[in-house]
Amino acid sequence: MLELKNITKDYPAGGETVHALKGIDLQFRKSEFVSILGQSGCGKTTMLNIIGGLDQYTSGDLVINGKSTKNFKDRDWDAYRNHSIGFVFQSYNLIPHQSVLQNVELALTLSGVSKSERRARAKKALEEVGLASQIHKKPSEMSGGQMQRVAIARAIVNNPDIILADEPTGALDTETSVQVMEILKEISKDRLIIMVTHNPDLAEEYSTRIIRMLDGVITNDSMPLTEEEIKKEQAADKARLEGEKKTKKPSMSFATSFGLSLKNLFTKKGRTILTSFAGSIGIIGISLIFAVSQGTTNYINTVQEDTLSSYPLTLEAQSMDLSSIMLAFMGTAQSNGEHDKDAIYQKSMIYDMLNALNSAETIENDLHSFKKFLEAERANPDSPSRLHETVTGVQYTYDLDMLVYTKNVDGSIIRSDAEALMQEILLESFGMDMSSMVTMSQSSPMSSSMMSMGMSLWQEMLPGDNGKLINPILEKQYDVIYGSWPTEYNEIVLVVDSRNELDDMTLYALGLKSKEEIDKLVDASINQTLLEYETKKWSFEEICNMEFVVILNSNCYSLDEKTGLYTDLRDTAAGLKYLYDNGTKLKVSGIIRPNEDAVSAMLTGAIGYTNELTKYVIENTKESAAITAQLENTTTDIFTGLPFKDTDGSVSTATKATAFKEYVASLDENKKAEAYVKIMSIPSQEMIDAYVSQSVGAMTRADIENIMIPAIAQETGMPIEEISGYLTSMSDADLFEMFTQLAIEQFKAQYAAQVEAQLSAMSTTQLAAALSMTVDTYTEEQCAKYYDEVLVFSTSTYENNLRTLGYVDLDDPATINLYAASFEDKDTIEEAIADYNKNADEFSQITYTDYVGLMMSSITSIINAITYVLISFVAVSLIVSSIMIGVITLISVQERTKEIGILRAIGASKKNVSSMFNAETLIIGFTSGLLGVLVTYLLCIPINFILHTLTGISTLSAVLPVPVAVILVIISMTLTLIAGVIPSRSAAKKDPVVALRTE
Repeated sequence: MLELKNITKDYPAGGETVHALKGIDLQFRKSEFVSILGQSGCGKTTMLNIIGGLDQYTSGDLVINGKSTKNFKDRDWDAYRNHSIGFVFQSYNLIPHQSVLQNVELALTLSGVSKSERRARAKKALEEVGLASQIHKKPSEMSGGQMQRVAIARAIVNNPDIILADEPTGALDTETSVQVMEILKEISKDRLIIMVTHNPDLAEEYSTRIIRMLDGVITNDSMPLTEEEIKKEQAADKARLEGEKKTKKPSMSFATSFGLSLKNLFTKKGRTILTSFAGSIGIIGISLIFAVSQGTTNYINTVQEDTLSSYPLTLEAQSMDLSSIMLAFMGTAQSNGEHDKDAIYQKSMIYDMLNALNSAETIENDLHSFKKFLEAERANPDSPSRLHETVTGVQYTYDLDMLVYTKNVDGSIIRSDAEALMQEILLESFGMDMSSMVTMSQSSPMSSSMMSMGMSLWQEMLPGDNGKLINPILEKQYDVIYGSWPTEYNEIVLVVDSRNELDDMTLYALGLKSKEEIDKLVDASINQTLLEYETKKWSFEEICNMEFVVILNSNCYSLDEKTGLYTDLRDTAAGLKYLYDNGTKLKVSGIIRPNEDAVSAMLTGAIGYTNELTKYVIENTKESAAITAQLENTTTDIFTGLPFKDTDGSVSTATKATAFKEYVASLDENKKAEAYVKIMSIPSQEMIDAYVSQSVGAMTRADIENIMIPAIAQETGMPIEEISGYLTSMSDADLFEMFTQLAIEQFKAQYAAQVEAQLSAMSTTQLAAALSMTVDTYTEEQCAKYYDEVLVFSTSTYENNLRTLGYVDLDDPATINLYAASFEDKDTIEEAIADYNKNADEFSQITYTDYVGLMMSSITSIINAITYVLISFVAVSLIVSSIMIGVITLISVQERTKEIGILRAIGASKKNVSSMFNAETLIIGFTSGLLGVLVTYLLCIPINFILHTLTGISTLSAVLPVPVAVILVIISMTLTLIAGVIPSRSAAKKDPVVALRTE
């Protein structure tokens, strides 16, 4: 039984209160047709809305089947409307973008009915109202009577206890009104129908009970319930409450919300497309920024990787900290104190540079230990140093001169390198002796690397990991235009430039040009004559059929049985041919060329070989007889038979004394005479000390300066003022030390001249006999002294001889080149080296100079600055996009206000309404994001054309990665969902009564 107990309803109107209902007391039977009559504004519809749970009473109580509604919450009212109430409105209130069948199904959807049952029950309800053939039509395609019958079908489909009809015939003609009333009368046989109407004739004809209202009160009730009926209904309600199961709360699935929103958007295709495009503007901006940023990042990464492949982090066995020298040469001269800006002042630069050069010291690095550390760290993926992931390649180089020979076009055997040819050209044409440059390069690691890069045509290629001969970096930078990469130790590749060209010096070294052709080029250059250029070309097959031979360094030297010394077989044509014929043959496996995307190619030579060839040469060199002989005799040069000079004090006094006596005994008469004169020309230390004491001891600083200034001026031609200033800047100790050394040298020269004059009267035989008689009287210390002063030493050293023979330990590299893909990875490698140094002893620590870091330290800052600017653009775009979509969603809420009322009337909760608009924002967000991404892909085509045209860089392309595109679509959906939160909550909070009245 439905019962209203003293129901009142007040509305605030301006500053007053309108009393719409004033203490309504009514009871309704389980099944009857009740019509409520009254003037407009008397409270009929208000009472109907309160009964239907659309509006809440101010006071009193609405009792439904014996249950009070005083404590009902929103979800309880939603369940009540969905399960117990069916609404029939005057204006039909159908959802226009849903079909007839879908409008009827909607209440069942909220009840959680399965799709098959839902469809069957909806069709049955439409059959009952005579619309079985109209189920797929849209409301706009139907007449008013048909739409009202659809509304009735929707009202009864969920089998509610109560049908509430508000002016169901108000918008219909008489005939149609009768049809609708007949349907309602038939329905009233098993349920309660409460109808509000202004037509008393229809009420009298079809209703079983008529209630009249005036100014919010009941004025007449044609058939109220009797006391007996009330008691009977209350007893039935009590019994029903005791056995009643908890009613399932209605809920609209997200799929339903999504479907409603999708259909709504499809009904406004033009509007939806424009809305999506408007929302996509922000995404297009973001996508383009990401595309250009990603393209720039890819280009920078390529530049970084290519640059760092050309300038790896190099650790040298002998290194020099050149950072101070580089800073001096880069012009960072220091000012000489503060001064006014009224004139031009001098600042020091030459002194700083020379001082930096003089103070730079050579440092020994223990690369043997570091190599073990490096290999262990790279093999451990869990190492905190992260060297296994940051080091993209490691190259070990050795003090090994790779001897590769080939036959020239005239059949002669030549060294396949440009260094010898360059020495000859410079010597013949410009009078420059390259031997001094070579000596300098050998003494300086940096100069050595520069010389090798400039002269050597043969270059070891960076190996890959796990025994792979070629590193992926090389495969990425170079295209194989013929053949293949090397797969064996004796395979090599020819490297050409982007135009498939090789310079003439390289062609000579490869045996493709004769010496006569090179001489013609040199003469033409010197004489400034025009030489007709002849274009030559060689097929790929010709190049790959070329013959190269690598000769082991140690095999070049053979023992001369007569002299007992090792001689170089290359000094004779027969010896060179023997070595060539017995050397290791090399095969050209392919020809490679830098690809168009390579910013800085790694290889600088014309021939690339693998580190397996290096290992082969080193391992096979150790078996040489020459190396064995030199290793067994560490004090004597096997090439000259002369002893090595003791430069580090490692030879003891006793050993020197013995060697000196053996040396004297081995001399002939002439050599002994010369040796005796040398010995006698050496003043004793006592004589030197006495001379210094006598000549320097009594001098003052002024005396020394007076002697040195004219002497230096005469010798150098420098102005006296400059010499005076130079000496004045020296300390007393430095000045006296300098003068003392000059005095000693002068005394030694004078003493030697006097002795030689005295001994010149003696014959060679007498001088030789004198040495033989006195040699045994020399003390051990004297013999050791004469060993250093008299003996003729080898100009080479033990270490240099081993280097000449190619003796190298694979575990003791001369340099270690560490390759990184980015500056961040390089920094990580440097941090790992710093951590290694912390745990190593003083002699095992690694010192190096980061040339790339010194020259390009600002690149990271520039990249970061660009990134921050792009992020700012992205943030602005996101904000604009979010605001726009929020406004669009709010407009949609306003447009769909009536739909909100309809959904609330059939039992949809506030959450369901909110979900519906959230679904709409997600659809718009997805469409906007997808449209923005697609437009970005299209815009990338002209943008890339412009970038390539303006920059000339083919690898600088705007590109939007697919994962980023997906993320941007998700971001678009997320932002629209966030932007739609306020509008969706606004929709959920709308009063359903007000919403139903909105057009």
